[in-house]
Amino acid sequence: EITSLLSLCGGQFSGEQEIRVNSPFWILSIPSEEMARGLMKRTVCAKSIFELWGHGRSAGELYASLKNYPMDKMLPYLQSDSTYKVHIHTFNKTLTQAQKIKKIDALEFLPFKGKVNLKNPEHIFWILEDYGMDPNNVPEEPFQLYFGRWIADGQRELIESYSVKKRHFIGNTSMDACLSFIMANHGRVKPNDLVYDPFVGTGGLLISSAHFGAYVCGTDIDYNTIHGLGKASRKNQKWRGPDENIRANLRQYGLEKYYLDALVSDFSRPIWRKGMLFDAVITDPPYGIREATRRTGSPKETVKSAERSTENHIFVSSSYHLSDIFFDLLKFAAEYLVMGGRLVYWLPIYRPEYTEEIIPRHPCLKLISNCEQMLSSHTSRRLITMEKVKEFKDQDQNSYLLDGQYMPYRGHNSFREKYFSGVTKRIAKEEKDNQK
Repeated sequence: EITSLLSLCGGQFSGEQEIRVNSPFWILSIPSEEMARGLMKRTVCAKSIFELWGHGRSAGELYASLKNYPMDKMLPYLQSDSTYKVHIHTFNKTLTQAQKIKKIDALEFLPFKGKVNLKNPEHIFWILEDYGMDPNNVPEEPFQLYFGRWIADGQRELIESYSVKKRHFIGNTSMDACLSFIMANHGRVKPNDLVYDPFVGTGGLLISSAHFGAYVCGTDIDYNTIHGLGKASRKNQKWRGPDENIRANLRQYGLEKYYLDALVSDFSRPIWRKGMLFDAVITDPPYGIREATRRTGSPKETVKSAERSTENHIFVSSSYHLSDIFFDLLKFAAEYLVMGGRLVYWLPIYRPEYTEEIIPRHPCLKLISNCEQMLSSHTSRRLITMEKVKEFKDQDQNSYLLDGQYMPYRGHNSFREKYFSGVTKRIAKEEKDNQK
């Protein structure tokens, strides 16, 4: 997320130190404070950003680092007519008030000339201490110490204010608000962009893009979901109400002006005119677990079932393999994204068989990031971000079939069976353990 947002702000990702996976702190090189503020106006992953004045593996190293920090960079924030306070944050350890005061007093060598104001200071300075990630083995002294000037906080409050629990219209698989904003940031969504979700469902992914000023639209094969009809997903509610639809969700957050439309459509069948249309395609395809993978059928295909909605809308559906969904998705993105536009989607994975080779590829799309979210001990889903780097030509239509890479992806088709075999084994193990 940070890498995508830095590139959106015009910067590049470069860490001054190797990123420690087991640490909640990063040191980043960012050209300007303005860019740092722009980054924090979007991120839901980062909590706060500081101008780093010094750091070290011990208090002595920290103080030596602070004494080497250029005085001309410090002085504007230490003037006699200014107010300040020093805040201490310890990760994985709680300090007493006396311990905190002792650590603050130890910084008296810094030339603070202003007055202390705990309620409304002009400048806030932080001491950050990292005591590792293991709550059962907290060291006496921190692994790393940092001191810096606070610049801005991230957008963590969006997770609560856009919580699915408070939303008018939800379904069985409505996307968590935090993940929805992370996906919009991976897609580098910006004001006046056009963002499309081909498996729109209840429109959770549209909301985060609209929040960042993009115009949003989507399609879904489910007539009832698009029209807000049928059975409700909420507990103790049988049928959906008159104000349960995608438009009402955007209206709830004051974002209705960014809503273009949602169409009933089968993603496996083309409905759009040729040409580059979308700045981002952000979606969560169905995995066949809580939502069926299906497409419209024809007399030539094996008809699985005939379905009838509450509006007497009838269609037949046939199976839509996961591998076909992903290839249709990549082919669509390659053809309909603008140059530099991004595709962001979730890929379900059976972990014992996972390798990098099973990530679907397309010659017009470059893989930007591949992040894992654990679902269970044996399954996960990976957030795949791809960027369009090459113009789509007709010969790219089925290019994935040419180089023998198609077969590994067929494994995605059995994800449902593997998922439920794992669930069955776990239930059997739990029952066996309970009998002991």
